[in-house]
Amino acid sequence: MIMNGIAESGLTLDKGPQALLDAVGQDPTGPLTVGIAGPGGHGKTALLAELARIHQRAGITVRAGAPEPGEPVDPDTLVLVDDAHLLDDARIGVLLRLVATRRHRLVVAHRPWPRSAALSELVDSLRRDGQAVLLTPFTREQTAAYLAATPELGRHGDLVDFVHTQTSGIPRDVERLVRGLAGAETPTGTVVAPPRSAVGEFAADLDVQPAAVRRMLLAVAAGGLLPVSMLGTLLGREPAAVDELIAATRAAGLLGADGRLAPIVRRAVTTLSPTTDRTAVWRRLTDLQLARGGAVLPLVRSLLAVGALGDCPAPTLAAAAGEALADEPAFAAELFAAATAAGRPASAEQALAAALAGNLDDALRLADRLLATAAPPERAEAAVVAATALAHRGHVGRSVELYRWSGTASAAAFATVGGLAMGDLGATAEPPAAEPTDEPPTLHASAARLMADGVRESVSGPPTAALSALVQAAALLEPDGRAALLPDSPAALAALTAVHCGELEIAERVLHRALGAGVGGPLMARRHRLLQAWILMVRGETHAATERLATVTLDGRQLESRDLLFAAAIRMGTGRRNSDLGALKRGWGQALEAVVRHPVDLFTLLPLGELAIAGARLGDLARLEPYLREGRALLGRLGEPPLWSVPLHWSGLHAAILTGEPARADEHVAALLASADHSRYAAVVAAAAESWVEVLRGVVDPARVEAAARGLHDTGLCWDGARLAGQAAIRTADRRAMTTLLECARALQGRPSGGHGGPTSTTTESTTRAAGPTQQGLSDREYEVAELVLAGLTYREIGDRLFISAKTVEHHVARMRNRLNCANRTELLALLRTIVADRASDTAGQPWPQRATR
Repeated sequence: MIMNGIAESGLTLDKGPQALLDAVGQDPTGPLTVGIAGPGGHGKTALLAELARIHQRAGITVRAGAPEPGEPVDPDTLVLVDDAHLLDDARIGVLLRLVATRRHRLVVAHRPWPRSAALSELVDSLRRDGQAVLLTPFTREQTAAYLAATPELGRHGDLVDFVHTQTSGIPRDVERLVRGLAGAETPTGTVVAPPRSAVGEFAADLDVQPAAVRRMLLAVAAGGLLPVSMLGTLLGREPAAVDELIAATRAAGLLGADGRLAPIVRRAVTTLSPTTDRTAVWRRLTDLQLARGGAVLPLVRSLLAVGALGDCPAPTLAAAAGEALADEPAFAAELFAAATAAGRPASAEQALAAALAGNLDDALRLADRLLATAAPPERAEAAVVAATALAHRGHVGRSVELYRWSGTASAAAFATVGGLAMGDLGATAEPPAAEPTDEPPTLHASAARLMADGVRESVSGPPTAALSALVQAAALLEPDGRAALLPDSPAALAALTAVHCGELEIAERVLHRALGAGVGGPLMARRHRLLQAWILMVRGETHAATERLATVTLDGRQLESRDLLFAAAIRMGTGRRNSDLGALKRGWGQALEAVVRHPVDLFTLLPLGELAIAGARLGDLARLEPYLREGRALLGRLGEPPLWSVPLHWSGLHAAILTGEPARADEHVAALLASADHSRYAAVVAAAAESWVEVLRGVVDPARVEAAARGLHDTGLCWDGARLAGQAAIRTADRRAMTTLLECARALQGRPSGGHGGPTSTTTESTTRAAGPTQQGLSDREYEVAELVLAGLTYREIGDRLFISAKTVEHHVARMRNRLNCANRTELLALLRTIVADRASDTAGQPWPQRATR
């Protein structure tokens, strides 16, 4: 019987062997003619021993081994023969005669190879006149049953997958590994490698193998599946002889039916083989693979795993680095460095690997050296690497110069993008027809051209054309863009363009696809994640934005200047939206440093505008003025392209509101109104800007404000839309309008309505109270309480700070909640953030002077 996968005998058996034992146990004296086949380590000897035990317990004589020719055999004796594949023809003939008499009880176990003609005849005879039992590896369930029956490991069910994967279910190997784990100090599911004791048990199996088999095992351990022709060349044997070696190795239970080694066997072959043999075989194998143009990366990984990489020839290391470049640029850079140490000159591909991995210091050093010493083709490639690295570090002018010097069509397109980013209006012109070059029209080249077209359209054409070209460019790189070295990715530029025209969903999708495809490697992954965080921040999802921002620096590398600027602006932007004055003050110094490190260009106007609002909130906008003037001058050189200028004017408007400069705010509103016809986004922002300044002047048109707020929300400016509605609500004297606008603000923030039954169910008393702040605002004491509540202080702490009782603080909070018609504390805090932010800039509750002209 089988209990939990374990036979009553203690063996873990499949259905065939267990059925045999069950039948023998029920009738030990019955006819018995059985052939048991299986590779080494599959349990043949254990099964024979169990059969012997059953028969001996029944009083039946058991004979082990094949009789000699002419030796009499008692029909009542059970004959058990192990390793029949090692018998000579004479003894196999004796067994054939015993089967033919059909009077003797006989069980013969053998491996599938070697298989002589006599053994094949015996196997056929046993199958025809009796039964054949085939031993197979454990299933995962059988491995689990074996582990469960081991006292030391029975409680560690999480080891099952590790044991089964390491051994491929070979019973002998499962037993060895389990024994080793049971003897370990802390056998747990966190084990990542087999114990040395378990690996050492394979020494005897390897020692008895012929030298050719050991060499073949080393080759398979290094390279996985290898063609017979390569193994023949490596071992100096004909294909038929190689097939025999493979059959012998499988029969020994060392090589799987799929031609692979189980992980524990691979480790044993690698660590137990003499170092000289291992190095000789692997070096020869890498030479052969390189000569036939095959993949050498798996072989080099094996050399690296055992510390033998120094013995690998430089050409092999370089070839492996080239194979790793797309998926593992950092590893490729290490292999290129090893090849250089082995005597191979540094190459532009090595600089490319360093750049893709994000190691711009090494990339620039290598590229600069090649620019001075390499042959012309190598110099051109090095120039592209250097140009890209410089673009990421903010040296766009020098980057453009190097791109143009390199002379390829792709580089010329990148130079156009860089020129436009710096405000070079001449770069907007269509390039002249290119001279015929050797550069093929690859996906990379086509994407570069579309990038240039998209940025050109963003400056001089409609936003739809710009967005279309950039999204197409991003799609071109998705199939094979991991090794594409880019000054900026088309996905990032498409996302920026989409953000500038209010198409945040398009921006999110293109960034998601680019990250999934790994476009631009690790160098661009940070850029894409930062832009995702930016979109979340703009929508008011500040917590999600902060979490996404945290993923950008998980690898521990320092941010380059452009990424540093975006990261600083996101931190300041989330702090501003959370009314976290402490965070703004803490981050301001780093933000200013980021601005200084990266020159103003077209693609950094967005974070510059966000920092301008933060600077105004902190009363330190003057330190950003030189950079803002530079940004305005850049836009002026490009003819004030609305796509790029509208967001900067929107930021400028809010900075002017915070600094209390109505005239400057009016200038930004006028500029936004002048661009309103450019796009739907520009029209929405212009309407919202005009409505906002009117609200500050005490003129609140509820319908107009709500339309403007919802327009902002629909274009992705969710936080701004809710804030506009909230600003208008606390400034209107019309209690019905105030209630309507508060409901609008809550809805745009994704919060439930104020009253349990909506606006119509609000009581007369609370509505009357709510009219107070629209006329007079909160009292000075209430503002103080509100600021401390938002800072996270308890009522007792606030009371100690203001020299009042905690009960009085609670009364102030309840009074503010009733005045503002907030259904719960969450809504109250959200509205207080808006009120306190305005109070800090001396604009809340103080109407602006009317404009002299419209």
